[in-house]
Amino acid sequence: MLTVAALYQFTRFDDPAALRGPLLALTEAHGVKGSLLLACEGINGTIAGTRSGIDAVLAHIRALPGCAGLEWKESPARTMPFGRMKVRLKREIVTMGQPDVDPRAGTGHYVAPADWNALISAPDVAVIDTRNDYEVAIGSFDGAIDPGTSSFREFPDWWQANRHRFHNKRIAMFCTGGIRCEKSTNYLLSQGFKEVYHLKGGILQYLEEVLPEHSMWRGACFVFDQRVSVEHGLKPGAHLMCHACRRPLRPEDTQRPDYEEGVQCRHCVDEFTPERRAAFRERQRQIRLAQVRGARHLGAQGDVC
Repeated sequence: MLTVAALYQFTRFDDPAALRGPLLALTEAHGVKGSLLLACEGINGTIAGTRSGIDAVLAHIRALPGCAGLEWKESPARTMPFGRMKVRLKREIVTMGQPDVDPRAGTGHYVAPADWNALISAPDVAVIDTRNDYEVAIGSFDGAIDPGTSSFREFPDWWQANRHRFHNKRIAMFCTGGIRCEKSTNYLLSQGFKEVYHLKGGILQYLEEVLPEHSMWRGACFVFDQRVSVEHGLKPGAHLMCHACRRPLRPEDTQRPDYEEGVQCRHCVDEFTPERRAAFRERQRQIRLAQVRGARHLGAQGDVC
């Protein structure tokens, strides 16, 4: 059994590029795979490996400037959910496109999973899902508002167009692991909203700690690896992924006449040019050849970072 660790830490890295090489070398030495993002504002990512490998990488990250208090979420995986290890340099570890947003300066009130149901059931609370539309489509909390955004960068514009709906409301926000809410709640505070809350540890911690019979979560939670989705207890869900558009699919979606593995699904059947589809088909052909040889193609479906 392998361990999957999702982590983030907002801190100040003066030279993120200097951290990349040692971190990549360590992950490769321990057979750890996944994706880590480094920026001046901190680190974010998901990695998978053996218990000893994950422990070694986490110890290394916790020794970085400002990361001693690093928190992470773990879940099991029977097979490696990533095809390779990537450590990338970015402008932001989660892209919101708001240079004045700084979670280190303050965030909303953290709410433990055990207290979340009571908060979002209150009549004066508006619950906002800060994730992308394709994530919301497969699961969310009862009564949560879906902004319908295709990327987190769109959230500030959505808020400005809709903020009038939340006059005299307390705002409760949630996302997969908590990182987007660090920025979204800081943003709302900068907009003059004081009663802002967010789910500590995100959906993943809620699904881990709250029993299904007490849950207000409906559906599955999208994750950015080969598992595609998880359910209560962080058990892998039933979803598959379209490796053309990266959207989640139900098993029955693969039986539709417009589905072609690795090339298109019902969501993206009209989204790509013939040239792109030809490239997808060639990629899929290479994946099948690798499978026949007993090898793993680096563009295979497990590599979804």
